[in-house]
Amino acid sequence: MSRKDNNQALLSEMIRVDHAGEYGALRIYQGQLDALGHDHPIAPTLQHMYDQEKHHLETFEKLVVEKQVRPTLLSPLWHVAGYCLGYATAKLGPRAAMACTVAVETVIDQHYAEQEKILEHIDPELKEIVSVFRQEEIDHKNIGIEHEAEQTPCYPILSNAIKTASKLAIWLSKRI
Repeated sequence: MSRKDNNQALLSEMIRVDHAGEYGALRIYQGQLDALGHDHPIAPTLQHMYDQEKHHLETFEKLVVEKQVRPTLLSPLWHVAGYCLGYATAKLGPRAAMACTVAVETVIDQHYAEQEKILEHIDPELKEIVSVFRQEEIDHKNIGIEHEAEQTPCYPILSNAIKTASKLAIWLSKRI
């Protein structure tokens, strides 16, 4: 495989997994909003993060088309799993909902940081997109911390379970 082909395969993998991740994030926030209700005091914060994730997803949807990338075949799974994760954590309370955000965004921050290093050399334009989105994901993580995510009962267990699931979703979406 030539260097150009290798770079194209790597770009396709990145766009596929990022598209899947933003879709999953959107479904998590939808589940949280549905569980807590749009009149809950934390709903405007969740809606703000939902709206940013929607913009991220729309951007990656355009890139999927422009770069002719096959989306992950696991989208139906992420549709259900993301929503259920969001709904279940929100039913545990607003702190648990925010614990979910902190856990997911911690993994995504690391994931996007790794991509930035690679993209700097093969696609500076996509690197800029990823950098902007990474900062917004970090902002989401910080919002979660500000909303007392770490005070969730059994926080370390919940956080580690969600981080592990997020890493597995990334691994699977790169490949399938």
